[in-house]
Amino acid sequence: MRFSRKHLALPYALFLLLLVVLPLVVIVVYAFSDSSGQPTAENFIRFFTDPNTLGTLFYSLVLALITTLVCLLIAYPVAYSLAFSRIKRRSVLLLLFILPMWINFTLRLTALKELLTLLEGNLAYHPFLNSVIGMSYDFLPFMILPIYNQLERLDRSFMEAASDLGASGFQVFLKVTLPLSIPGVVSGIAMVFLPAMTNYVVLDMLYNSTYIMGSLIGSYFAAYDWHGGSMISLVLLALICLFTLLSGNSEEKPEGGRRL
Repeated sequence: MRFSRKHLALPYALFLLLLVVLPLVVIVVYAFSDSSGQPTAENFIRFFTDPNTLGTLFYSLVLALITTLVCLLIAYPVAYSLAFSRIKRRSVLLLLFILPMWINFTLRLTALKELLTLLEGNLAYHPFLNSVIGMSYDFLPFMILPIYNQLERLDRSFMEAASDLGASGFQVFLKVTLPLSIPGVVSGIAMVFLPAMTNYVVLDMLYNSTYIMGSLIGSYFAAYDWHGGSMISLVLLALICLFTLLSGNSEEKPEGGRRL
């Protein structure tokens, strides 16, 4: 029997089939069936007519959007400074931003909650503000790393050519560096925005929330309403796929900068 390198992919294909495809099929079946197992679209209609689920979806989108924006505003200057720094051991500085990820998740959030309590009294119990702070604190490294990697591997000759043609430092950044770093920005946004819609653990630890999509799905399954929970999961999956498709073209590696 002749061996082919394609056979090495069989374990991974089996893994995908058993732990990804089959569970997804189960979710789809439950989403479009009722308690008696009969096909129905009632779960789909109920999701888009229930003000509670729509309100939770809207709240999750707004929270994820603001969290992503905060992370981007902090991460881009940090990544830019690290990528273009003349310090020889930049990896040490980068390690300082990754180091908090090595600490236990529960310990980090507990310390953050105590710190907020000490700094601003009731601030620790402000739902939306604490959600943004907690999410940003948790996902910030996931925004820094892809932007830093993209900036680090940029061809410096593009920026040198722009300077030689008379562009100022700001023009070089705006018309060369920023466009070429867009794939890293898009990757960072995807790594922050999508999990921020479902990561209810941060909210629960800060002020016991049930507002975002992840906690809503969990409450349905905890109440043994697999049909409603599966439909919400399917809608969220469709939103994630749509976001991934829309951002897919932006992640392609550009061949050069824009014209000055």
